[in-house]
Amino acid sequence: MTKAEPAPVPARAATPVEAAEPVAEAELRVSDADREQVADLLRDAYAEGRLTVDEHAERIEAAYTAKTFGDLAPLTRDLPAAGRPFPAEKPAVRHERPPLPPARQEAPTMVAVFGGAERKGRWRVGSHLRAVAVFGGVDIDLTDAVFESPEVVIEVVAVFGGVDIKVPENVSLHGTGVGIFGGFSVREQTSADPYAPVVRVKGAAVFGGCDARPRRGKKLREWARKQLDL
Repeated sequence: MTKAEPAPVPARAATPVEAAEPVAEAELRVSDADREQVADLLRDAYAEGRLTVDEHAERIEAAYTAKTFGDLAPLTRDLPAAGRPFPAEKPAVRHERPPLPPARQEAPTMVAVFGGAERKGRWRVGSHLRAVAVFGGVDIDLTDAVFESPEVVIEVVAVFGGVDIKVPENVSLHGTGVGIFGGFSVREQTSADPYAPVVRVKGAAVFGGCDARPRRGKKLREWARKQLDL
């Protein structure tokens, strides 16, 4: 009697499930914080004389329009190693800053009559601000303000009073004021960043004064880039 051979086991249908391939680090999307980190490095390189005006402007624009780490990496590749944000196309480990308190909404007009008015800290500044000082003083500090417009016009009227204006060191500051038996001083500067906000001071000081100047060591980090189509 012949022993029956075991029936062959049917082969399992090949149904491979391909694992999703990991995205290359250079293709990872960047955040606003990543773009700002590179922009800060480029500003420092420009200040140190490593980049020309045209190179700085071109790279700043490329940084703010970058979509991936691969777009950002070439912008700092030829700078000193200490200034490179991403080693070998690998995202740098960043420590997130604690969230800042919300900025205050303030009136566009400040008035000081036989007294004083002061505005500083985190507050929202729009496209126009008016300061009136009559036998009093107005102090406007924009160094920690949140700019909601790419250009801010400050209109000053000082009569037997004074208006003091401080701006961050990395914004542009210009002025066209008149001093009548008084002084109207604006320490003008043009920011190396072509997308930085512009503060324009105008008006008159009659038997009074206006002083607008950048505050060294204070840099603006928040402004409305959406209004600049970035």
